[in-house]
Amino acid sequence: MPQVDPDIELQIQQKPGHLIRRLQQIAFAIFMDKTREFGITPVQYSAILAVESHPGIDQTTLCNIIAFDRSTIGDVVSRLEKKKMIVRRPGSADRRTKALYITPLGRRLLGEIEPAVAATQRLILAPLKASERNAFMQMLKRMVHINNEHSRAPLRPGSAEQRRHAAAVRSAKSGRRGRLVRTRSAKDAAGSRTFADR
Repeated sequence: MPQVDPDIELQIQQKPGHLIRRLQQIAFAIFMDKTREFGITPVQYSAILAVESHPGIDQTTLCNIIAFDRSTIGDVVSRLEKKKMIVRRPGSADRRTKALYITPLGRRLLGEIEPAVAATQRLILAPLKASERNAFMQMLKRMVHINNEHSRAPLRPGSAEQRRHAAAVRSAKSGRRGRLVRTRSAKDAAGSRTFADR
């Protein structure tokens, strides 16, 4: 067997991309071990959870929510349908579009699998000290958020429900800004910074 150059091996193991890939492999293995009795992959779990949270979404919206490749989401949906976890129905606006709904069996699985999923997350972070876990999660979220557009399947959280919620939040903030601007005193206008200035 050819000898492995220790310097080359060390170079590989110090690259962030390699370490992130290894951590994903580890996380996947832990999930599959903890949830073995349910026969569900991490992507299938995310898909069921998204469909349960957004009844009637189509496959494109599902891809956007869970950041999954559109070219293979059909296989995921088909497997879940065969397992009777979700069901596809003609869309109300466009019958050519299939709307996705969770089944009673899928909803029951989410309830039963949750302790195993929670145990998985704890085990993934277990090597870190309690004080390190929050910092790690914050850095991880920041890296994923900033690099989102480099992904083959970038996160697109743009469902109709989410857009309505965002619009409501913007409207409420706009109303608060208007009230603040209207009620400012001359002194405030000259020397303070309000929501209208941000």
